[in-house]
Amino acid sequence: MSTFSPVTDADLDRARSDPTFRQQMLEQNMEALLAGIKKLRKAPPSTNAGAKQLREGVELAVRLAEIIQGAEVRRRVS
Repeated sequence: MSTFSPVTDADLDRARSDPTFRQQMLEQNMEALLAGIKKLRKAPPSTNAGAKQLREGVELAVRLAEIIQGAEVRRRVS
């Protein structure tokens, strides 16, 4: 299972110029996000905060998937 690691300015600079690195960074963060969602799903439904976090996680996962797909399409076109 992946863990989230903060993205540094150096990572962002490299991602802007290196499509392969950008794709790897997005995929790693997607895996970490999905692992977190899975963990939330398995937790007992104790509060509405958990449901809110789960919903936010799903929204982030969808946005990340769109970014990954967009990067993949641009890579094929280039």
